[in-house]
Amino acid sequence: MNGSTYKTRRAKLSKCVGYSHYVATSFNAVQQTNDAAAPFIQEANFWYLTGIEEPGWTLIVSKDAIATLIAPDISEVHRIFDGGLSNEAAQEVSGVDLVVSKKEGDVLLDDLLKSEEAIGVIADDPHEKYHSFAMNEAPKRLYAHIVKNTNEVFDIRQVLANMRAVKTTEEVEAMRRAINLTIDAFETVKEKVHNLKHEYNLDAEFTYAFRNHGATHAYEPIVAAGKNACTLHYQKNSAKLPQNGLVLMDVGARIGGYCADITRTYAIGTPSQREIDVHAAVERAHHEIIALLAPGLRVVAYHDSVDEIMKRALSSLGLLHTPDDYRKYFPHAISHGLGIDVHDSLGGPVTLQPGMVLTVEPGIYIPEEGIGVRIEDDILITETGHENLSGKLSTAL
Repeated sequence: MNGSTYKTRRAKLSKCVGYSHYVATSFNAVQQTNDAAAPFIQEANFWYLTGIEEPGWTLIVSKDAIATLIAPDISEVHRIFDGGLSNEAAQEVSGVDLVVSKKEGDVLLDDLLKSEEAIGVIADDPHEKYHSFAMNEAPKRLYAHIVKNTNEVFDIRQVLANMRAVKTTEEVEAMRRAINLTIDAFETVKEKVHNLKHEYNLDAEFTYAFRNHGATHAYEPIVAAGKNACTLHYQKNSAKLPQNGLVLMDVGARIGGYCADITRTYAIGTPSQREIDVHAAVERAHHEIIALLAPGLRVVAYHDSVDEIMKRALSSLGLLHTPDDYRKYFPHAISHGLGIDVHDSLGGPVTLQPGMVLTVEPGIYIPEEGIGVRIEDDILITETGHENLSGKLSTAL
């Protein structure tokens, strides 16, 4: 991506919001421990519009599509310790028209708020109450400030979600690189899994593969052996691997701002017949569900078909005795969008559209038996059907 890419995106957003003013902010750095900041990952919408990967920046786009970046105040002490992005570099990366200081930017924003013009802003996350963590304060603080000090505010979150849902060729190629690196790492891990002792050994293999190619983890990896796989977001990655059993690995690389998200469940030693049967049921369902995907497919119809397929899978294992058993043994969504965020919004579409990338991830989890199996691939919706971007990675045990 380069400055012209972000300039094109901002221009498209300006057109979509009727050439009204809009504002977006980066995340702030947050504490990890004592006086140390956590590793920084940028707010996805802000990155989509600017390419800036540093905390503390703000974007203002006027109704005539003139883009201004407001730089954070960085003391000389913090610059020595942590570095910082120069105004010149920020302008080159983002392709904005102007970069100003925090003091100048505050005046610019205040003038905009006094103008009585409608202002677009990224409103508070409507799903915030469902999260088990504190939200980054920067977007919330900007939103609250704008709402308090102007007459007319509108949320640009949905427009951005719709734009980001349909990937360009450039974005798909970035995702291919992340997915292919993740596939290579999985194939290496599968060769070594029988000779390793702990979940963290597998975790380390993925980390080495990604960092050795200039990539990072798109999210905290899940390496869950045996019963640990029944905890969907298990992240301790510290237990011993079984001599005979299964290990579920949900891992993805991030390259050039875009994510992979792949899951495989592999055998260690000789798994039990029950474990083999559960894996086989998930694998059959996985391929059946992917075969459904095509442009124009109604999302409601997709979910209805998935329910039928997964209920058959559970019935084949003797697990579906009451209606509640369905979500007991398959407790998560079948798909989510994928892109800058590993859980990218698809914009709440009625039908699937060419250029969308989504996961397919059926799973069956039987806590009372200590068995958890999930298989996940990354699927591009094409003009004529779909492409499994991670399909060359075998789903076999």
